[in-house]
Amino acid sequence: MDEQGHVANFNETEQIVVLNDESRGLGGIGVEAGMQNGKVGGFEGQDMQVMSYVQTRGSVPVYWAEVNNLRYVPDLQIRGVETAAEAAKAHFDEQIRLYGDNYLVNLVNQKGREAKVKQAYEQMVRMLISSPNEASQANDVTDEKIRVLESTQRSHEFDRLHYVYFDFHNETKGLRWHRAQLLLDQLKEGLLQGQYFRGVDMPGDSQGRLEVRNRQVAVVRTNCMDCLDRTNVVQTMLARWTLTRQLIDIGVLRPGESADDDQAFKILFRNVWADNADVVSRSYSGTGALKTDFTRTGERTRAGMVQDLNNSITRYVKNNFGDGPRQDAFDLFLGAFLPDSSSTGSSLVFVDRRPVLIQSIPYVLAASVFMVLVSSLPRSRSGSAWWPLRLFAILWLAIGFWCFRFIYGHGVLYVNWPKLNTPRWANEGYQETMGAIRQDKIIGSFVARHERGA
Repeated sequence: MDEQGHVANFNETEQIVVLNDESRGLGGIGVEAGMQNGKVGGFEGQDMQVMSYVQTRGSVPVYWAEVNNLRYVPDLQIRGVETAAEAAKAHFDEQIRLYGDNYLVNLVNQKGREAKVKQAYEQMVRMLISSPNEASQANDVTDEKIRVLESTQRSHEFDRLHYVYFDFHNETKGLRWHRAQLLLDQLKEGLLQGQYFRGVDMPGDSQGRLEVRNRQVAVVRTNCMDCLDRTNVVQTMLARWTLTRQLIDIGVLRPGESADDDQAFKILFRNVWADNADVVSRSYSGTGALKTDFTRTGERTRAGMVQDLNNSITRYVKNNFGDGPRQDAFDLFLGAFLPDSSSTGSSLVFVDRRPVLIQSIPYVLAASVFMVLVSSLPRSRSGSAWWPLRLFAILWLAIGFWCFRFIYGHGVLYVNWPKLNTPRWANEGYQETMGAIRQDKIIGSFVARHERGA
């Protein structure tokens, strides 16, 4: 989140259902007699209706960051919650103004590294609302499968925030996605009160306007750590439940029936939301979402597991080596970075200012790998040259091991950070790491004497 209250990975998703559209029927939306070609009850004379349901997702509104360091799981940095209070107020002020009541669904893990994010979020909500009231539910696996935090009164606008934590990791472990129903049960009252949009066509209106019969007055704002994979599962579930409710309300379905009862529509719905998950994921991570094979088919497949492995590796590479230039491009096009007129046309902003020795270590690692491979090529093992060759390979193997260990241990120096608006935590991590290297007994003195751009 920035100082203006704009959070990372924010996204608004609107599910729209159009019925009785004479100009373009929704073929395939249903095959039963009650819902033919998108027509309510199958009658040609029914007016066109438009129904929609809006959900949002966005990062936890506190000052926190995952600091890339070449490890698969980045370091987590969280600043004081109090320092982010004004930015969080700006964020939720806008969200309440746009959507009404906000149901804040938090899906991060309550243990391990993610626990700090959960605690910071809850502390922020306590600061914003008046008269906070908390309640939690436990089971035999965890002491807190659900936690609800909301105000007992409506004295100011932030009392329209309703925080709901769900232990997604433990409850759905082993692909037990149906366990997410526990979260739905907790949210049902809010979903019913929050309503959805419904408009009916007015044939006599020359401007083609809709007569609004119902308005959505609340929104569910869902987040996990990156607002992608876990968030997709929950948003799909809420969209399915709301769609069933909409179709029951207008008489397409009878009470007790579900949109999933139509197998053709069930497949269509799954694929629409899996496609949405892929689009959102590509915009933020550069790859499709994970576990979409289960979303599309209801079961895990080997092909899906291989695709998830490919996506995970691609995310790792892009996060560490590709997102920096990409962010620079965003900052230039969006005006977040304005070049100084005195440096226009200069490439100094992109100069690598790391010490030459630090820059050279990856190349030494590559050379050592090459030398080891060359020395291992098949050859005659007789004669006096065999032992020197073996010692040569061992020497380069040791050099390569040291280089790899150095790079992995000081990964923040080898991440391709944005050059135009370098994040504060990246600069702090760089300075902290360089300070530690200068104390190194082997290369510390060389780095101190040969740093570029100091």
